[in-house]
Amino acid sequence: MTEKYKIASENLAKVVDIAITVFQEFPPKGWKEHYLSKDKNQIDHFVELYREFKENSLNPEPKFANMQSLKYMIDDVFTYFQESHGQCVEEFWKQIKAQNLPYKRENKMMKILKRKKINNIQEFDFVVDVIVPYEQEGLINQDEVVLLNTLLAEFETRKKK
Repeated sequence: MTEKYKIASENLAKVVDIAITVFQEFPPKGWKEHYLSKDKNQIDHFVELYREFKENSLNPEPKFANMQSLKYMIDDVFTYFQESHGQCVEEFWKQIKAQNLPYKRENKMMKILKRKKINNIQEFDFVVDVIVPYEQEGLINQDEVVLLNTLLAEFETRKKK
């Protein structure tokens, strides 16, 4: 495990602690009421998942103790907070800034739309995951949906070659 990995994983562990706190203190609408099983609601599920992220980043299997693997975990940890909105998300980003952690909130969708290209599988997965909710919430318009579908198809074509 490199020093760079150690620092990045410790920062990610702090992010996970913030995420767990905001999920519990500012739960997204409907999460308390939405049960995945008899004794496990959406909040419990995310807290458990994020604790696993923390454990796996701080104590990875040797084959995953590298920056590339950690980058995937960072993407997983930040997905909800980059793609959603509401008090939980706002509090999360306030805490990230207050603790001076090396992460910035970014509007991935606008970057992709502006450059008119999907660069990698993470961006592809992001667009696939959010295109419908973004349209439903009015965050993107019909023309942008058409463009994004074209970009998805172009990315798939490039990957098949």
